[in-house]
Amino acid sequence: MSDKDLDLEDNADSRIYEVGYLLVPTIEEGGIPAVYGNLKELVLSLSGQVISDEIPRMRELAYTLGKDVQNVRNKFDTAYFGWTKFEMEPEKVLELKKKLDLDSNFLRFLIIKTIKENTVAARRFIRRDTIHRKTPGVGGTDIGVPVEINKEEIDKEIEAMVAI
Repeated sequence: MSDKDLDLEDNADSRIYEVGYLLVPTIEEGGIPAVYGNLKELVLSLSGQVISDEIPRMRELAYTLGKDVQNVRNKFDTAYFGWTKFEMEPEKVLELKKKLDLDSNFLRFLIIKTIKENTVAARRFIRRDTIHRKTPGVGGTDIGVPVEINKEEIDKEIEAMVAI
């Protein structure tokens, strides 16, 4: 057996996971790399391998989250959001979850199974103030031309379709 075959056998039971997390905003900006590094070290200490990650950045939350710290209920409207994709044996993931539950720096986290490939979709700019419909142009080419929308005609068409 070659070294390559041994590596495949060692990772045969490993799966790809991603943890998305919110860190409490009370951490100073300079302390974020340390907390972020501790998570990566925790994954490595559990025989995991980090595939990709993003350093946490401050985000406004959609709603207020609460967390009990030393028997005091704290409420947060902002948090540092980050994620880490890693490979680990399924039995070790439960241990990782338990350790993250005990860490007071984590407001919330979610561990999911995923794939190794990059699945982040690129953002596209969509202009919504006009609608472009393609019309035949010169030489058989299509050219985008803005068309006015008549709301009354649309309402009539919808009513006719609903009446059927």
